[in-house]
Amino acid sequence: MGDLQLTSSAFADDAEIPRKFGYKNGNSSPPLTISGIPTEAKSLVLIMDDPDAVGAVGKVWVHWVVWNIDLITEIAESTTPDSGIEGMTDFGKVGYGGPAPPDKRHTYVFKLYALDVMLDLPSESAKADVEKAMEGHIADQATLTGTYAPD
Repeated sequence: MGDLQLTSSAFADDAEIPRKFGYKNGNSSPPLTISGIPTEAKSLVLIMDDPDAVGAVGKVWVHWVVWNIDLITEIAESTTPDSGIEGMTDFGKVGYGGPAPPDKRHTYVFKLYALDVMLDLPSESAKADVEKAMEGHIADQATLTGTYAPD
């Protein structure tokens, strides 16, 4: 796609996510930096999930869903973007749910999407609802991947 990038000052791409961002160790969301937002973008979407959970729990585990984020360049540690609407996670809660692998080291993927629209979704919508609403509206996307081992 384009130039959209998602990075964190807390961990490098494909590196270990620090313990304090884990579900059982503070459950703080990591700081995220966004760059290269396309000019046609109207909003951002952030989804964090664990594709390795399929082997442990039978599905990709959703840890964070936020949509209608303004075109910002930073999400500070332990915060949700002021403009964003948070959705339901697989923890049965709205908001960030940090890494919590049940069996072995898992990979966690932060997916950032730049959309050419604002999404018309009720709060607490699930990842599947957000992904369906995004179809045909993704101007660019980026990922940041980290790993985390069980406590």
